[in-house]
Amino acid sequence: MAPDGFAKTRLRLAIALALAICTSSALARADAPEPVSLSERTISWSTVKYATTADDGFVDGSLDKSVIVDRTFRAQVLENRYLKVTLVPEFGGRILSIIYKPTGHEQLYRTEVGVPYGMKAGNFYYDWMMVYGGIFPTFPDPEHGRTWLKPWDFRVVTQTSSEVTVAMSIRDDFAYAAAPKKFTGESGIAATYYVTLKADRAALDARLVLRNTHSRSIEYEYWTCTTLAPGSDPDHPRTTAGAEIIAPVAAYVTPAWSANIAAGDARAGAGSYRFEQLRWFKNWPSMGIAYAAPDMQGGNFWGVINHDNEEGIFRIADNQVTRGLKMWTWGFPSFTDAGDPRRAPTEAQPYVELWAGVTDQFFHPARLPASGEVSVAETYSPTVGMSDVTQANENILINLTADRSAVRLQFFSIVAEAPLLVTLKRGDAVLFNETVMSDPNNGNRIVAPLASAVRGEPVQLTIRSADGKPLIAAETQVK
Repeated sequence: MAPDGFAKTRLRLAIALALAICTSSALARADAPEPVSLSERTISWSTVKYATTADDGFVDGSLDKSVIVDRTFRAQVLENRYLKVTLVPEFGGRILSIIYKPTGHEQLYRTEVGVPYGMKAGNFYYDWMMVYGGIFPTFPDPEHGRTWLKPWDFRVVTQTSSEVTVAMSIRDDFAYAAAPKKFTGESGIAATYYVTLKADRAALDARLVLRNTHSRSIEYEYWTCTTLAPGSDPDHPRTTAGAEIIAPVAAYVTPAWSANIAAGDARAGAGSYRFEQLRWFKNWPSMGIAYAAPDMQGGNFWGVINHDNEEGIFRIADNQVTRGLKMWTWGFPSFTDAGDPRRAPTEAQPYVELWAGVTDQFFHPARLPASGEVSVAETYSPTVGMSDVTQANENILINLTADRSAVRLQFFSIVAEAPLLVTLKRGDAVLFNETVMSDPNNGNRIVAPLASAVRGEPVQLTIRSADGKPLIAAETQVK
């Protein structure tokens, strides 16, 4: 029986209401960030054949580079719309991989075939070393510390659709009897490395907490080691000739044994050099160490940009706490000479190793008070479309420059795909004042013309969120 006019009207209203509800729900789902996930997987890593003692010393005569051994680890994978992050608690409590999903590229280096080196040379705690890669805490001694090959305990702290926080923990209550004499005994330090991925952030947040379990103060060193290769093939990560170390550092020093790496840079004072040529990986003639001099002086970021594709990875932190910056590579020949790692395995690999330390150099210890604690908060952010970074914080990274023709701004927003109010001013004159949608695929670039600019004249930048919250403010001078 056909419905009457009133019934038809009610039916049309019901259908319209249902469509409105469905449309509203679809829009809400589109606006909401994709949830964060946490999963456990098994990963493989190859090394040459070798053996260790029960307390991790190297077994003499066990090295055989002609034999490749596949090892497996349980890995924890954190993932949101922008990042896929792989943790390996079982081998040094490390962040092994950060893939930036909009480009599909790897930001961290890892060895395809691990090769032990430095046996009986007195340089490392266990009197040998082997690089796996990624980002990992090192303590209580310098030169990779003593937990780089140890299993760390793993636990989930928070797991919701908007945030996953996990913790990797270890206590230094062990010792290697045959450690070189320059290294200390067990420190009793309890370390916890918190790693957080949030749904709306295109960066990884971390916090390292060290706690002195003794009722007396102790000497210690702490360094975060990062092995960087931004913009890489995820299956074969490596640093290329286009890699540049980006850091707000004017000068550096080197140990006497690696002074040759400074040959391309002019003197900046007694024993120090201008940080100019050594910024470029291609200018490292051999392996060596360079320390920011006298230290980071409060600069809160450093990282590497791969200018082959303008992708980068940056550590943003309070470098009043981690004031030291150590730079290391195996030298550019590690790139030009790199062959098939399974046919000719070698420890010398193409990556840039940057370290953040609580002191200015290795073997310059700090003191941790009785029952004291130190906390190091870090953000690891990829960048795209940026040729440099002049300022950064936990919200955004910028490259702001000006000459007498224009102001040029590049920026990468960690809160991705969000509307931002960008304002550029010269005195009271507004050069640019528009809402810009942050672009996680390409980054953002703005050029504002300048007229009658005077060299040295200041230009101010402010970037705010849609609700008016200041995200970053900066100033540059016309050149």
